[in-house]
Amino acid sequence: MDEALRTRVATWMDDDPDPGAVAELAALLDTGEEAALRERFRTGLAFGTAGLRGELRAGPNGMNLAVVERAAAGLAAWLGAGRTVAVGYDARHRSAEFARACAAVLGGAGLEVRLLPRALPTPVLAFAVRHLGADAGIMVTASHNPPRDNGMKVYLGDGAQLVPPADAEIEAAIAAVGPLRALPRAAVPVPVGEEPVEAYVAATAALSLVPDRGVRVAATAMHGVGRATLDAVLARAGFALPAWEPDQAEPDPDFPTVAFPNPEEPGALDRVLALAAREAADLVVAVDPDADRCAVAVG
Repeated sequence: MDEALRTRVATWMDDDPDPGAVAELAALLDTGEEAALRERFRTGLAFGTAGLRGELRAGPNGMNLAVVERAAAGLAAWLGAGRTVAVGYDARHRSAEFARACAAVLGGAGLEVRLLPRALPTPVLAFAVRHLGADAGIMVTASHNPPRDNGMKVYLGDGAQLVPPADAEIEAAIAAVGPLRALPRAAVPVPVGEEPVEAYVAATAALSLVPDRGVRVAATAMHGVGRATLDAVLARAGFALPAWEPDQAEPDPDFPTVAFPNPEEPGALDRVLALAAREAADLVVAVDPDADRCAVAVG
């Protein structure tokens, strides 16, 4: 194996805070998996307008605890101590863990963290940034990517996704982060409770222009976190609750019934369309796993 690659891997392993990731890389070294290691170390995940997104695996070209902590430290440096960051997460593999890691690093850098109470839709986090008076927000999600992926979306104080030039500035701050073992980490804060969620439900329901006219709705959450919030919004607005596609209604990070959990993909709506036919529904609503993408069909 190329000695420069071996040295780079060993240096990363020495600084990686996750024993599981260290063991993963050690196994690849032991078995001489040079191609796999080159793929993990050929580059780092690009930080762009939507933040980070990639496959769950060890090394700089993957989503893992080291990459998450480094991104949180870079964002903290860019914002500066004393600022406030709202942190949310969905139900994907390791989302809650990564959210807690972000909270610990941000707190250790002197920022105030407002951690949302449970796995929630991305729009709730975007709303909470403004509702809580935060300077930025982090949502741990890979949206509608396949189950092997995860990511981090970053929002600024206006509640909108990161845009240039802030994305490049934060990426530069991430690149400047020193050894992770030297980062101070605070205790993970107590979550803020349900108040921001309730405020989001009330604000969204208030957008309804007409009362319920007996519309029958069939819906799917595509194994994501959208059901409870959508139910709450519709109930607050005075509508009957939807008929939910039962095999896709609850969170499951493996997305077992869809090849790709994106309502825009061919075949993704087959189950809910069949449900709509059985229920004689007037309207079909499908949201992706973090419920920031919505597809609608009418009969």
